[in-house]
Amino acid sequence: MRRFTPRQLQAQHRRASVNQVDRPSASSSRAASTVPRPAATGAVDSALTDYLVPEEPYYRGVGDEIAMYEAAYEIRMPMMLKGPTGCGKTRFVEHMAWKLGKPLITVACNEDMTASDLLGRFLLDANGTRWQDGPLTLAARFGAICYLDEVVEARQDTTVAIHPLTDNRRILPLERKGEVVKAHPDFQLVVSYNPGYQSVMKDLKQSTKQRFGALDFDYPTHDIEVEIVSHESGVDAETASKLVQIAERARNLKGHGLDEGLSTRMLVYAGSLIAKGIEPLKACRVALVRPITDDVDMRDALDAAVTTYF
Repeated sequence: MRRFTPRQLQAQHRRASVNQVDRPSASSSRAASTVPRPAATGAVDSALTDYLVPEEPYYRGVGDEIAMYEAAYEIRMPMMLKGPTGCGKTRFVEHMAWKLGKPLITVACNEDMTASDLLGRFLLDANGTRWQDGPLTLAARFGAICYLDEVVEARQDTTVAIHPLTDNRRILPLERKGEVVKAHPDFQLVVSYNPGYQSVMKDLKQSTKQRFGALDFDYPTHDIEVEIVSHESGVDAETASKLVQIAERARNLKGHGLDEGLSTRMLVYAGSLIAKGIEPLKACRVALVRPITDDVDMRDALDAAVTTYF
C-alpha cells in the first residue's frame, strides 16, 4: 500500500493507457505475490495495483467495527472514523482494504490542499498539455477506497468537492476538463478526524457530515491494549502492561495540562525501544514524555509516573 504521490500517479497513467488486452490481470498479479490475500470481488485495474495493501496489517478488533464496516462497504456507504490520535483509525482502514482485497489511496489533508489537489489538473510536458487525475478522481474512476486522513484540516471549499460522490449520484464532475466521472462500483470514500481538535473554524459542514456513516474509535481497554503493545513492539506482557498503566495515568491529565493523552502508537514506540535494549526509563522519556509536552512541571509529573512503574 502506498500513499498518493504525483510521480507514482504519472507512472500509473502510462500503464493505464495501454490497451486492456495487454494489461496483466489482477489474478495474475496476486499470484506472483507470495503474500496471501482475500479474493477481491472483482478485477483490480492495473492503474491501482501499486495501491494494494501487500500484507495483512495487524488490527485487533475491540467491538463490532469490522462487521459494521463490511456491511457499509456492501452498500458503498461513505464512512467517517472519529477518534483520538494514535488509536488505530488508519490501521483499521488499511486492514479493511486488505481484507476486502481493494486498493487504498490515502490522502493526508492539510489547510493548503485545494480541490485541484484532489480532483486533478492540466500539466505541461514535452508533448504539450495533458490532464492528470488527482487521488480522488483516480479512486473513483478505477475503483479504490479513498481515505482522507484528518479531513477537517482541509478547507471547506475543498471538502465540498466530495459531495456528488457521497450521495445517490456517485459522480465526480471535473469542470476544468469538461468531464463527469461516474464512480466505479468498487469505489468508497472514507474520512477520519480527531473530534478533540474540532473548533468553529475546523469542522465539517452538516451538509458534509450527513452524507456519511460514522464509527467511533477510542483507546482500547487495558487487556486489549496490552496485547496490542506486546504484539507490535515485541516486549513481554508485563512490560506492555506497565506502559499501558503509564498511558492511563497520563490520559487522566487530558484537559488538565495535556491537550491529548498518550496514544497507543506512542506506547508501541516505547516498547520497541525497550525491545532493542534501551533502558525503560530512557525509552519512556524519549517516546512518551518528551514528545507530548514542553511544560517543565508536566514533564516532571509524567517522569514521576514512569518511575513508579520502572
